[in-house]
Amino acid sequence: MHVNKDADLVQATENDPRKFAFGNFMRKSNIDELPQFFNVLIGNMSIVGPRPHMLHHTKVYRELIDTYMIRHFVKPGITGWAQVTGFRGETKELWQMKGRVKRDIWYIENWTIWLDLRIIWKTAKQMIVHDKKAY
Repeated sequence: MHVNKDADLVQATENDPRKFAFGNFMRKSNIDELPQFFNVLIGNMSIVGPRPHMLHHTKVYRELIDTYMIRHFVKPGITGWAQVTGFRGETKELWQMKGRVKRDIWYIENWTIWLDLRIIWKTAKQMIVHDKKAY
């Protein structure tokens, strides 16, 4: 993506003008997530957990969704339950973010190693079939 003044405020979208050809390939194949493994290695992230949001979105959604900050009780992840159950990609409407938060909290309350393995498996399958919500 091209750098611009809105980079910290605006999510990637399907027809995002900031994308360039190789960047589009990287997003669709999910290899743009690989640098985040460095954050896993140093202990700032987990492989599985609620996906981190932009700081701007955290400020907005914590005011709109009562349970929003619960998702911050665990380390963020490269992939999560919300992403493999249909809540991946751009959030245009409040109900979409509420759905993500609901699934993030469900993950936190129901965590097992088997759930993490299931999420990793589902993520790998999405990478192979190139999820259409990967912008």
